Amino acid sequence: MTQISLSYPIGSFERPEKITKSNLKTWIKDIENLPKQLKKATDGLTDTQLDTPYRDGGWTVRQLIHHVADSHTNAYIRTKWTLTENKPTIKAYDEKAWAEQEDSKTASITLSLTLLAAMHKRWVVALKALQPADFERAFIHPETQQEIPIKVLLALYSWHGRHHTSHVTSLRERMGWES
Repeated sequence: MTQISLSYPIGSFERPEKITKSNLKTWIKDIENLPKQLKKATDGLTDTQLDTPYRDGGWTVRQLIHHVADSHTNAYIRTKWTLTENKPTIKAYDEKAWAEQEDSKTASITLSLTLLAAMHKRWVVALKALQPADFERAFIHPETQQEIPIKVLLALYSWHGRHHTSHVTSLRERMGWES
């Protein structure tokens, strides 16, 4: 397997040109299912396996799971800001620095899996209540000054969850770890 395919096992994110109601339903379902899929992907892994990088130079599985919780928590908060403020400028964060923090490197993944399960339930309740115009509401990313509508955030986080779950499942396959 090439380094590119190890980094992006499902391909890199591509911002969709056109977004349909069906796309939105699919992406919300992906967000709803992610906690169960990550739990299934990591079930039975030992501490040694959790501390194995998913690729050379990459994060460990443990760091990856904590990263997903950090990233998706930020996305949930960005969604709430966007629904309650007029084009808010969100706070960016240094995901690499966060992944190097002690909690990301050593804490039990159960903490982040539990956080994801609860937070995703709330996020999905909020998303399913949105009206079509709400998906057009946007925030401003401070690094690019781009307006990012909620519908694009959903596309990105649907991909993000599948992307990182695939990192774990493809590592399990390559290493011959039973699932």
